[in-house]
Amino acid sequence: MGQESSTPVDESTPPQTLNARSIEAVASYIKEGRAKKIVLMTGAGLSTAAGIPDFRSPDTGIYANLAKLNLPYPEAVFDISYFRSNPLPFYTLAHELYPGQYKPTLSHYFLRLLSDKGLLLKLFTQNIDCLERAAGVPSDRIIEAHGSFACQRCIDCRTEYPDELMKRAIHNGDVPRCVGAECNGLVKPDIVFFGEALPEKFHQNRDLPSHADLAIIMGTSLSVQPFASLPGYCRDGVPRLLLNSERVGGLGSRADDVLLLGDCDDGVRKLASALGWLGELEAIVKADNPDHATGGQLDKADTPQPRSLDAEIAQITKDVDGSLRISDQHAASLREHLSLPVRRPSQSAQPMLPDNKNIEEIVPALRVGDLKIQDSRQFQKYKTAGPQAENVNTNVSTNVRATVDGPEEKASSVTVGSRHPNQDLNTDKPSS
Repeated sequence: MGQESSTPVDESTPPQTLNARSIEAVASYIKEGRAKKIVLMTGAGLSTAAGIPDFRSPDTGIYANLAKLNLPYPEAVFDISYFRSNPLPFYTLAHELYPGQYKPTLSHYFLRLLSDKGLLLKLFTQNIDCLERAAGVPSDRIIEAHGSFACQRCIDCRTEYPDELMKRAIHNGDVPRCVGAECNGLVKPDIVFFGEALPEKFHQNRDLPSHADLAIIMGTSLSVQPFASLPGYCRDGVPRLLLNSERVGGLGSRADDVLLLGDCDDGVRKLASALGWLGELEAIVKADNPDHATGGQLDKADTPQPRSLDAEIAQITKDVDGSLRISDQHAASLREHLSLPVRRPSQSAQPMLPDNKNIEEIVPALRVGDLKIQDSRQFQKYKTAGPQAENVNTNVSTNVRATVDGPEEKASSVTVGSRHPNQDLNTDKPSS
């Protein structure tokens, strides 16, 4: 397909298919039965009203929060090479993101309503949060372009890992490993990390927008390929509706493009009202949320709001403290047990993770290295029982080393926490 123009269509150019470039005209087009194969393309903006930060917002996005923790780079938490050497940052993040902690938004339920009415051809989503599934959209109608938490497997032998074991591991803060008797590889949700190919299902269905008679694009920056190319597959004359905070991609360059800029839920409410479906939509929401104070509408006051940056960092600090609290005495004991050289800390170096230290002082004390401890609970067992304890395996591959280094040594890894594609969490993913 050719490069789509980014120049907005001239206002004097009449639409080819719609009777006007307006939300009312799109609603009429649907009500007249002319839109029977609707393709949806969604991103993180669909889920921010649920309380899930997106990835790329400058102050509240996930990457902005992770950048404060001196990871090699914020995206390292979704880098497959980094995950192999240190999976703890991802699993601390996964604890905040795992399905079941957030409820679908009004927009998610609108997707389900389109499916219930037999109008949804396919939903392409960059999100990994599974809220489309939670809202009731059938899984066979969903293309999770950047994967999701819906299933998981070993990254080495590809053996699937049971859902219940995964829930338990994430709840307990453990790093799950393959159930295969001779494998012991790391387990990862089927989320597309940097360095991994997009799901084959995406590539097999990539040209579906060319068969659509209406495309609706919601809550995405369209900044990451190949997902960003999907709207361009729509044929000329096929209406494309953008519900987003800003104009993105080539949308607005065609005569039948309609742009409704602003909050996704607000845009969905206007569209549902124009269709005469608002009462039906609110009834679906109420049925799934019977205790909702609004009687069916998911208003901002009744949904979890994204935490401020300070709150995110405070939670991350708490997670780091809880997972890897260690005293100067314990560090010396570990070094003696492992026959590691004892380095004398410089005057400016502080004891390992004392209770009164903040994240900036904690980060330089953590790095990938020689001491391999499976998870925080094993570390606590070792710390309590001492170096002579039995059944304390320090020869597994989480690659966390506690050191008492001077400030001149930079940390290369740190356990982090936050709430998700590479997605727009939620998540833009890398191109394959």
